This record gives sequence, C-alpha cells and structure tokens, in this order.
Amino acid sequence: MSFLAFANDPALRASRRAFLGKSGFVLSGAAVALLAGRDALAAKAGTSAEADVRILNTALGAELEAVAAYQVGAESGLLAKPALDLAVTFQGHHREHADVLAKTIARLGGRAVSAKAKYTFPVETLKSQADVLRFAAMLEKGAVSAYLGAVPVFGDRDLAKAAASILGDEAMHWAILRQAVGEAPVPSAFVA
Repeated sequence: MSFLAFANDPALRASRRAFLGKSGFVLSGAAVALLAGRDALAAKAGTSAEADVRILNTALGAELEAVAAYQVGAESGLLAKPALDLAVTFQGHHREHADVLAKTIARLGGRAVSAKAKYTFPVETLKSQADVLRFAAMLEKGAVSAYLGAVPVFGDRDLAKAAASILGDEAMHWAILRQAVGEAPVPSAFVA
C-alpha cells in the first residue's frame, strides 16, 4: 500500500477517529493555536471558546495524569540513575504542557480541571525498572497516537505544525524510553 493510499484509506481514518473519540485526547485547531501562542489564528479557526475549554480540559487531565504516573515511577524505588533522571525530566515536560493548557483555559474564560486526588495505575505489575519504563513508553505511545490522529484534520497548516510539535515531543519520549529498555527506539518506518 502506498503512503498516499495508506493516509487516505477511509477505514484507517475512521479507526483513528474512533480511537481519538474514545481517548478524549483531541485538540481543536483553536486549542493548538492558543497553545502555540497564536491567538489570532485561534480566532480564525472559528470554534467556540466553550468547546475549546472542554477539549483543553481533557488534554490537561491527560497531562496531569502523566505527571502523576511519572511521580509513581520516580517514587517506586525501581528507577536508578540515569533512568530516574530521565523520568523526572519527562515529568517536567508534562508539567510544562499542563501549565500552558491551564493558562490557555483561563485566557478563554474557562476553569481548568484539577489533578485527581488518586489515579489508578497498574503498580502491582511494576516489579523492575524495565517494567516502569515500558509502562511510561506505553503512555507516551498513546499520546503520539492521539496527536497523529489530530494533525491531519487541521485546515490551517500553522495549526498542524503546532500539533506536530507536541507530537514530536511525545514521540521523542517514546523512542528514548524504548531505547532505555533495550528495544529498538524506532520500531518501524511508520507509527501505527
């Protein structure tokens, strides 16, 4: 199957939409424009502020969950240096994402969601450093998939570039975590 046929396959597009709908992690064009500091582009995107706040809050909830997941890993006692430093660095990236999302929500007149009092993570299955890093890699891959589905739906290429920038950050996390457990950092030519 050629790349264009792959990218334009209606069944694949439908499955991406279904995944994104279930994940709740879809950013509107206006949301990505605001995240990129492009308020004028956000206004041109034509989505309502109320809808954008809802979408941004979903993304913020996911970022806060990622911060909590990395905290569990850091406090597990299973991560030795330099893996511990790596986890703390990636946690910081997610904190930065969460901060930008919360500020954007406030700028739109919305109220940002707060972190949950308790998250449910599969801590009983985390018995080694490799288990913790594989769990983090799985979370990062989920973020990559969500952004991969969001990028092509933007009509404005500047918005697609902003979403692709976030996608790039998540993909780097995923690749580095895979390499840290001895797996091929980029397992194939395409992200599935």
